[in-house]
Amino acid sequence: MTQIACATVALMVPVAAQPQQEWPLWPTAAPGALGTDPVKDVPTLTPYWPAADKATGAAVVICPGGGYGGLAAHEGRDYALWLNERGVAGFVLKYRLGSSNYRHPAMLNDVSRAIRTVRANAVTWKLDPKRIGVMGSSAGGHLASTALTHFDAGQAAATDPIERVSSRPDLGILCYPVISMGPNTHQGSKSNLLGQEPSPELVRLLSNELQVTKDTPTCFLWHTWEDTAVKIENSMEFASALRRNDVPFDLHIYQRGAHGLGLGVRNYEIGKVEPAQLHPWTHDLHFWLKQQNFIR
Repeated sequence: MTQIACATVALMVPVAAQPQQEWPLWPTAAPGALGTDPVKDVPTLTPYWPAADKATGAAVVICPGGGYGGLAAHEGRDYALWLNERGVAGFVLKYRLGSSNYRHPAMLNDVSRAIRTVRANAVTWKLDPKRIGVMGSSAGGHLASTALTHFDAGQAAATDPIERVSSRPDLGILCYPVISMGPNTHQGSKSNLLGQEPSPELVRLLSNELQVTKDTPTCFLWHTWEDTAVKIENSMEFASALRRNDVPFDLHIYQRGAHGLGLGVRNYEIGKVEPAQLHPWTHDLHFWLKQQNFIR
């Protein structure tokens, strides 16, 4: 392993259910960086580790929502702790935002690098490189769905060992996601991601319901009928595209629940929240993750 990779690993000593300090995804400036501000210009990962006696070896990169203009903590940390309780390592991604004048492909570069980073260090971190998922809510769901439909196998000749490995997630978890940049889009997310006057070609490229292929990973999707911010058609059309391409999925449309509800509670703490307090999607996801061999 190169010196760069070793420097990254040195930051990572798993501690059960405790977050480590976030670390930058690139040892120098991220591709396309507009500055050096640690909040605006430096994409990072923050790991959350399950207890050693529960760890299954699976991991999920988590993309919080926020309209590509902010990052919602309850769709990052809270999800990571919920996964930890089930033996899965969670890596919360701080990706660059349209509110800081970033546009596509900066966000895709960030999530792709995050998935590569976890996979490249899987052996050292006692993870399975074939059980690395991606999860996102709202605009973070769009970013996760972009990772699911715009991955690559890596660059075998890259000097950076992280860039040599695949960015393809092994599964996706999409929570009330923005999927389309077309008529059913969330306009704020679209503007932050693509700017005010994107070309038709760019709109189509980032309308991820149009980018599904037979190689798209299996997915769990959920939405609520009451969601007035992001139309349920986003989840339904992505699921239809998965079906047309013979990709397995779970799709759940619940009647009740406002946009952005997350787990159904805020400030989740392991061992302090009863399962009955959580939204039913969490129970359905638990069952599905067992089917995918991510949890025991």
